[in-house]
Amino acid sequence: MNDDNAMLHRLSKGDKEIIIVGTAHVSEESARLVSEVIQTETPDTVCVELCQSRYQSIRQQKSWQETDIVKVIKEGKAFLLLANLMLASFQKRIAAKLDIKPGEEMLRAMQAAEDVGAQVHLADRDIRVTLSRTWRSLRLRDKLKLLVQLVMSLGEVDEISAEDVEKMKERDVLESLLDEVGQALPDVKRIIIDERDIYLAEKIKSAPGEKIVAVVGAGHVPGIKAHWENTVDIKPLEMLPPKGRGLGLLKWGLPLLMVALVAGGFIYGGTKAGTDMLKWWILANGTLAGIGALLALAHPFTIISSILAAPLTSINPMIAAGWVSGLVEAVTRKPKVLDFENLAEDILSMKGFWHNKVTRILLVVVFTNLGSAVGTFVAFPLMARALAAV
Repeated sequence: MNDDNAMLHRLSKGDKEIIIVGTAHVSEESARLVSEVIQTETPDTVCVELCQSRYQSIRQQKSWQETDIVKVIKEGKAFLLLANLMLASFQKRIAAKLDIKPGEEMLRAMQAAEDVGAQVHLADRDIRVTLSRTWRSLRLRDKLKLLVQLVMSLGEVDEISAEDVEKMKERDVLESLLDEVGQALPDVKRIIIDERDIYLAEKIKSAPGEKIVAVVGAGHVPGIKAHWENTVDIKPLEMLPPKGRGLGLLKWGLPLLMVALVAGGFIYGGTKAGTDMLKWWILANGTLAGIGALLALAHPFTIISSILAAPLTSINPMIAAGWVSGLVEAVTRKPKVLDFENLAEDILSMKGFWHNKVTRILLVVVFTNLGSAVGTFVAFPLMARALAAV
């Protein structure tokens, strides 16, 4: 094997010899190289660019069947699970174009490690932490942009040219998918790419054994090498940042402002003004939340529940309209075992996302919440106008 191969990078840390293999996540050539390197080098440890949850999704194909969808909704993790599934869909569809199994290079790395008696070391940050840190760093407008980008990606894979695929071979799947958003939102790139470069570098350097082979996406190699000589405490990178004070003020301030406006309407404008303001609040919140549920192709009972719940949940910081509609959808169209079994196949198309009962519940939660949020901001100008007309 030729060490001049552009995909191999030999580094050291103290007494440790470390060979980094920069792979293309959707390349058969990379998968073959990974096996060859590990079998030739016979390392003590093989580091893979996987976290525990991604490791389980690759090794345990039936793990989705154990998902408690109601628990996901109650914990407010519907968007994170939906985003995770969309990212998985993007990678699987690109891999299908090249006739390779998603994560094949990681599977080969783990199999080769077992063959030579090496320990497998998971080196990537939990994808849920990465997505949560990204989500909390964004403003509402940016969150909408990110969601649109994820949804649009479901319909764009079939239009990707051979040249685009070749470019993707050299980049991380997350980076490829969020490239356009990252250009406009530097925080997205910082969290998804730059932070993970630092995290991967530290996890690889601290891996057990004297000889280590690390299998990572080629897009991470420059960042890993740039941070190689630095010593960084990665614990802060594993923590979720506290919710911004601005968000907290908004979360509690908007309901207080709504109550104050309505009270002002009744006090200064009489019953008609106050009633008109309540009417606009109910119409704006209920209608747009209902439209959100409708766009997710929710059950009629779910749509009705979102319309009724949104005006009330919008003044209760502890409950979201999407949680209510999502739970109603989960009850009226309870996912069956078959839905979880078909999840891996259904996420390969936009139609599948809306057809599968599991992903449709997630879409209901996200779209209803977005509709209710937009409805809140639409309602205030209408209420202010009604008060001004007094």
